[in-house]
Amino acid sequence: MLRTIYSRAIILFVLSQLGCVLLHAQSVNSPTHPTLTFPNCDTAYPLRIVAYGDQRYADPSITKGTNPRVRKWLSARVAEEKPQLLFLTGDTPFIGSQAADWQDFQNETAPWRAAKILILPTIGNHEIRDNPEKGISNYLNNFPEIERHRFYSALCGPVEVISLDMTSYLGKASDQSRWFISQLDHIPAQVQFLFILFHMPWMADKQSQMVANLPTHGTLLLRDLLDEHIAKVKPKVIVVNGHIHNYERFERRGVEYIVTGGGGAEPYPIFLRGDEDLYKESGFPVYNYVTMDIQNGKLTATLWKVKDPDADSLTVEAKDHFTLTAPTTK
Repeated sequence: MLRTIYSRAIILFVLSQLGCVLLHAQSVNSPTHPTLTFPNCDTAYPLRIVAYGDQRYADPSITKGTNPRVRKWLSARVAEEKPQLLFLTGDTPFIGSQAADWQDFQNETAPWRAAKILILPTIGNHEIRDNPEKGISNYLNNFPEIERHRFYSALCGPVEVISLDMTSYLGKASDQSRWFISQLDHIPAQVQFLFILFHMPWMADKQSQMVANLPTHGTLLLRDLLDEHIAKVKPKVIVVNGHIHNYERFERRGVEYIVTGGGGAEPYPIFLRGDEDLYKESGFPVYNYVTMDIQNGKLTATLWKVKDPDADSLTVEAKDHFTLTAPTTK
């Protein structure tokens, strides 16, 4: 009898401790709270953000598919912009499963870490090239800021970033999609601008729609989820994508869509942009990055395009400009 009571007591104790562990895990990884919080952003105004992607870091001797000269110069130029936040829109390495390409990434972006820039990435298709498992492991190892999360949210002063993983299942019933919806429904009150990072474009030019079937079906599912919940979202929403090695900008249902994939990968010419694309320039190639400054509820953005990638000395020229206002400060 005593042995039975003792056994039951042990079982109850173990279950109670397990319950405590599970509750603790829910509080840490709760879909209703930001995954990561960076309090230092509250002290830096204006808050400067740089966004760009599709660099394809690799051995500098590789010149097909990526431009090592422009890529390295842009990496240094981004550091000179002195952003507090750096959004990478994916395809950071050329072949993500190769550790050597990630080492080249570390070498060429050393100025970012010297400047203590907070890097917030998203996963592209090149991150998993040749061996998805190795590619994801390399990706997580090279971005310690995101604490091994393939998809995550980050709170930084008046900004929240939701970074989604294109390599995970994107169906409406998936864990990622349910988490995404919960994040949209529980945005902290301090947030004025909500950024959504995803490699594949959620809006695209007419040419890419016809030739490359962009946006993809899975991408449109995520955009539909945003559409379904946008009425409840108080901050101004900006979706930042890559994959198209150029620059595009759209506005749809009050959401700003930016495609910035000109970080060094082989440029993609756009002959037919369509009426929806708010960027009308026809110049080519469009190696680029975007700066965004936030202060007093306003976001001021500029597209910086490499003027002549073949010039002896590289420079950038300001092209697209736009200003967004947080709804609560109108």
